[in-house]
Formats: sequence, structure tokens, C-alpha cells
Amino acid sequence: MDTALADLSLRVGRALRQAQLTLASAESCTGGWVAQVVTHSAGSSDWFERGFVTYSNSAKIEQLGVAASLLDRYGAVSMEVAGAMAAGALAHSRAAVALAITGIAGPSGGSPDKPVGTVCFSWCFLGETPATDRRQFDGDRESVRYQSVLFALEELLVRVAARSMPFVQ
Repeated sequence: MDTALADLSLRVGRALRQAQLTLASAESCTGGWVAQVVTHSAGSSDWFERGFVTYSNSAKIEQLGVAASLLDRYGAVSMEVAGAMAAGALAHSRAAVALAITGIAGPSGGSPDKPVGTVCFSWCFLGETPATDRRQFDGDRESVRYQSVLFALEELLVRVAARSMPFVQ
């Protein structure tokens, strides 16, 4: 594992432990890479509850409870499905926060509306509505996947820190 991902693993673990949160991941195009990064650090069982690799639509439906109608209407690579994946990861785990990634890493599979490099993300805290984002990454398949993992975990850090900060007027 490169130093950027190893450092990210430590920072995510520290933030989740400090906030007393456990994480579940729901991954499609990254194929479990988030789970690999998070569990790189010793003691990760303190903050990582489980990971779902739901590459196919049927896996998203069966393991996460994503509605087939969402997949039909918006496609697997959509913020709507990413949000449903994150909510489903929480519903099917004991975690307090979840992140989800679904995208088109390439080299094929893109369309004019969703070109290769399109990745949708979601982060959801237990009892809350999922937050979503969509990014367009450049590069080959490995680069798109790598950038997706970095973005998802860096954004998780921002969201956990925002919840942990005291309110100041």
C-alpha cells in the first residue's frame, strides 16, 4: 500500500475512534479497496464494522436492499443509487456511518451522460439522510479507482470532523 493510503488509513481510524463511530462500506467499482485501506491499520476492528462489495445490480438489491426501481430509473451509477447503497449498508450492519461508491472505472462502459471516470458517492450517518456527490476522474481504470478511494475517505474525514466539532456562534 502506498504511503498516501496508509496515512489515510491511520487518519480515518483515529477520527472514527475519537468520534466513537464504526464504519460500513458499500463498494461497486472499487471492489473492496476502501475496506482494504481502512483495515490496513492495526486495531481497525475498533472502527470498521463490515464492507459490502456489490458489483452487480442483483448484489446491490440482495445485500443492500437497493430498490430495483431505482436501478431501472437512474442506473447503477447515480447519486440516487449511491445514497441507497449507503443507507442499505447501515440497515444491514451495526455501523453508525457508511460510505458508498459506484462508478464507471473503464476502460469501457461509459456513455455521453456518464462517461468513463464518472463516480457517485454517498456518506450516511445512522438516522440521517444520505449525502451524495458525483465526480469525474481522469486516467485509466486503476487511476479512477484510486482517486475514488481517496476522495471517499477524505470526504468521510471531513464529515466526521464536522460532527465532532462543537457548535460556535
